[in-house]
Amino acid sequence: MAVDGSEHSHRALEWALSAARGLGAPLLVAHVRPEALQLGAARIESLGEAPAIPDTVLDGIRGWIQDRAEDLPVRYESLDGSVTDALLGAAGTARLLAVGSRGRGGFTSLLLGSTSRALANAAPCPVVVVPHEARAGSLESDAAAGRVLVGLHVEETSDDVLAFAFEDARRRGVTLEVVTAYRLPPSPVMLVGPPAPALQVPPPMPVDEVPELVRETARRQEGRLAPFVARYPDVEVSPTVVPADAAGRLVDGSRDAGLVVVGRHHRLRVESLLLGSVAHAVLHHAHCPVAVVPAARPASH
Repeated sequence: MAVDGSEHSHRALEWALSAARGLGAPLLVAHVRPEALQLGAARIESLGEAPAIPDTVLDGIRGWIQDRAEDLPVRYESLDGSVTDALLGAAGTARLLAVGSRGRGGFTSLLLGSTSRALANAAPCPVVVVPHEARAGSLESDAAAGRVLVGLHVEETSDDVLAFAFEDARRRGVTLEVVTAYRLPPSPVMLVGPPAPALQVPPPMPVDEVPELVRETARRQEGRLAPFVARYPDVEVSPTVVPADAAGRLVDGSRDAGLVVVGRHHRLRVESLLLGSVAHAVLHHAHCPVAVVPAARPASH
């Protein structure tokens, strides 16, 4: 759990406490010290004296968390370096990294800060971004938190994403809604002229073929979910097929959901893991916590 003393990070800490209890895992509260404090400590150390500069942010968190952690093991750690690099290093052995949507800096109108965006795009473990405006029920790790929503692209979404969503729904005893989108056929009235052969644009699909497209998408979704439904028989699954982009449905559904789960995946010919357009839109606009789950890197040969 990354904190910076802002109200945003306090909201995320509430979620992290509840999640850690549900997972039966210890909680690490990490704070990256401001650059000025890091420089001051280095200067003192260069003079041969042991730097004894308190981390006031962590000191404040200790007081805040004392009456809330109960018997949950909590460890506190001050980190040095750039904020993103330090937190990425700390996340190397973590099961989950929770952050607030924004920190102290930046423009107050932004829904997602640069640090949260960078961590969601690069962390080795799932990252949960807790928005400031999340309702109180969304931060509780029980059935009152609402259902889990997961976006499923049949070809691209990794098994890790589905396993995360099913496991969270099972642990909290809530319904899992799976949202899969299908592309609407282009309208003939939108074609000004015949497409260039080089673009290889298919001809418009007849309107009467749309129901079959929906049925085929639902069949493919069902086939992809089948192994997880068998593995998690206690999870109630609500499959949903929507036209066009799934992001709008996920954002709308986040108003009364406890968690939205999206994937981060490899793109062809790209070394790093990247956020897709759906994950990007959901992170910026969701009303409840969003979990960004990385796909396992393919084995090297």
